[in-house]
Amino acid sequence: MSGTTLADGLHQVLTHAPPESTQQAVGYPSLFLLVVLGSLVPVVPTGAVVSSAAAVAFHHSSPLALLLVFVVASGAAFLGDLGLYWLGRRGVHSRNGSRWLARLRDRAAPERLAQARHRLREHGVLVLVLSRLVPAGRIPVMLACLLAEMPPRRFARGDLPACLAWAATYQLIGLLGGSLFREPWQGVAAAIGLTVLFSAAPVAWRRLRPSPADGEEQSAEGEG
Repeated sequence: MSGTTLADGLHQVLTHAPPESTQQAVGYPSLFLLVVLGSLVPVVPTGAVVSSAAAVAFHHSSPLALLLVFVVASGAAFLGDLGLYWLGRRGVHSRNGSRWLARLRDRAAPERLAQARHRLREHGVLVLVLSRLVPAGRIPVMLACLLAEMPPRRFARGDLPACLAWAATYQLIGLLGGSLFREPWQGVAAAIGLTVLFSAAPVAWRRLRPSPADGEEQSAEGEG
């Protein structure tokens, strides 16, 4: 197949979307499964998935499309978090631990875990709400809750508003991407780009800003 033919094929796929009924029949179950999977196995970029779904729903004629994206995304995130927390608790109360708890430990940097445990002691379940909005913040806070042996009911009470705020945030990013372009696929591309930018900004800020140790060294040099 020549390059021109391949490009034409991609153009046809991107510009000739299936009917809305087909998109909804496939899209909502796929959204649910991807978000649940991303909550259990923190590899799937669930924020980009929700933003893309919202960008597509923005162009649907159904007034309930965006509401359904929000309900499905937040519900899937909540169920995924509860499932991961339950699996982690089995590791905490097991003599030999578990692979799920080990995976959580591997994905949580020691300094991030220490910060999460400190904030959990100071602010309680409120930290859960912020953890889902901060890139790479969910796993250290969840692990801190597990090590503190927080009861599942208390974790669920804090995690529910966290999932609602998370779904609303990424849906707003998708709405922004969808509103910028007339074609749904263009909105999806914009939503993914905005999601990546939103996720990368805090990491870049932490890397660029001077550390307290650097500030102390500069102060000591000035005094010398």
